[in-house]
Formats: sequence, C-alpha cells, structure tokens
Amino acid sequence: MSFRGKRKDGEGLASDENEDHAPPNKVSKISSAVDSDDSDDVVVCEISKNRRVSVRNWNGKIWVDIREFYVKDGKQLPGKKGISLSLDQWNVLRDHAEAIDKALAENS
Repeated sequence: MSFRGKRKDGEGLASDENEDHAPPNKVSKISSAVDSDDSDDVVVCEISKNRRVSVRNWNGKIWVDIREFYVKDGKQLPGKKGISLSLDQWNVLRDHAEAIDKALAENS
C-alpha cells in the first residue's frame, strides 16, 4: 500500500541525495526562438515605431503576426505583447472589417 505524505527523518532517501547540489542550468526560451531558422518573416507594414504586422511561415503554417518589438543590443526583437492569427482567423477578421469600421464610426 502506498502512502502519500511526508517522509520521516530522511526515510527512503539515498545517502548522496542529502548533499547540496546546484540546480540545473535553465535554457532561455527566447534565445532558442530568436536563433531558430525555421521561420520566414515578411514585414507587411509598421503600425508605429515598435509595432509591426508581418506574415510568417512557422513550422509549416502561415501566420499573420501583429506584435510589439523592443531593442536589445542593437537588435529589434519580438516582444510578448502581440497576437498571431492563423489564416482562418485572419479571414474571419478581414470579413468583419466593415462591421469594425462601422462600430468605430459610431463610437467616435
């Protein structure tokens, strides 16, 4: 029968597990994403100084990416703030552009 709970006085621990070990080094997800060569970006337009709309082919799928960028060490890198739309999602948004324009006109 298994018992889930606290072990008493190191019961069940190997002797070398009691020694202090340094935690394993963590690998940054950002650095691996930036170094990745499996994405092709085509910048369609710059909305503002730090915002871009681009079309990218990533992992064999095409995405419309609307994203903020930041500068680090002289390079412009993609930030966390943004959205990537699949072709289906982009088509839904594009089909509703007239309704969005109408709502904007009513609220301004």
